[in-house]
Amino acid sequence: MTMTDLRPWRGVLVATALPLRDDLSVDHDAYAEHCAWLVGNGCDGVVPNGSLGEYQVLTERERADVVRTAVAAIGGERVMPGVAAYGSAEARRWAEQARDAGCASVMLLPPNAYRADERSVLAHYAEVAAAGLPVVAYNNPIDTKVDLVPELLARLHGEGLIHAVKEFSGDVRRAYRIAELAPELDLLIGADDVLLELAVAGAKGWVAGYPNALPAAGVALYRAAVAGDLETAGKLYRQLHPLLRWDSRTEFVQAIKLSMDVVGRRGGPVRAPRVPLLPEQEREVREATERAVAAGLA
Repeated sequence: MTMTDLRPWRGVLVATALPLRDDLSVDHDAYAEHCAWLVGNGCDGVVPNGSLGEYQVLTERERADVVRTAVAAIGGERVMPGVAAYGSAEARRWAEQARDAGCASVMLLPPNAYRADERSVLAHYAEVAAAGLPVVAYNNPIDTKVDLVPELLARLHGEGLIHAVKEFSGDVRRAYRIAELAPELDLLIGADDVLLELAVAGAKGWVAGYPNALPAAGVALYRAAVAGDLETAGKLYRQLHPLLRWDSRTEFVQAIKLSMDVVGRRGGPVRAPRVPLLPEQEREVREATERAVAAGLA
């Protein structure tokens, strides 16, 4: 058994975009094929029902079916669903659904209906951990207004409530503080445009966005970065960064779906309240994607 088997959140796990038909219904066949294609191109697994998967605008049935579709396509050990919800009881139910579907771990935002205090955060993670699956915390203080600072992460880990953290704050200095306070807590790259910096700082995985469109190049970048091959990683990072930086922008779902369309995948439209890219944004994403294709990165 490999360490990845023991810690299935390690490696490149793609936060999957969800293919929608023109009528905005979920194309489960396309999604299953997409999950299999990502793994076939070297990715280690998928993260359905993250923000990139538009989980907030799915019905309960759609959200559950997305998890089951991913598991059927690539096996539950490779699937780490997002289980975020406004209430802790609902988040626990989603963790139980993931467990019953055969998943090996789940990813959880802190409470995001209000600016929760530390006691509330601890209680929230304790409730979801009680479902029995390992929990990967997701720190996104930009969108949730709750910051899982290194000291709080260390407490969550010390109480056995989390095993890893997807770090999206953009502050790469935190990697070193987390390693000091909780050396057994796995750091996962949470934003594509700080991949190299966090890989050098000791990240054990990447919850990835742009590999939805460019999986092989993304995997090559990650593997080189964590191996310390900075010559290879640096060149790929510079080539891909005009796209990777979209992962930290408000329009990241639209941008990644457009790049998928450009490279011949099914990205498709987005559901409201998201709206299509502005013409200048679409032009920027399209041109950057075409440059990546021309460079042999698709």
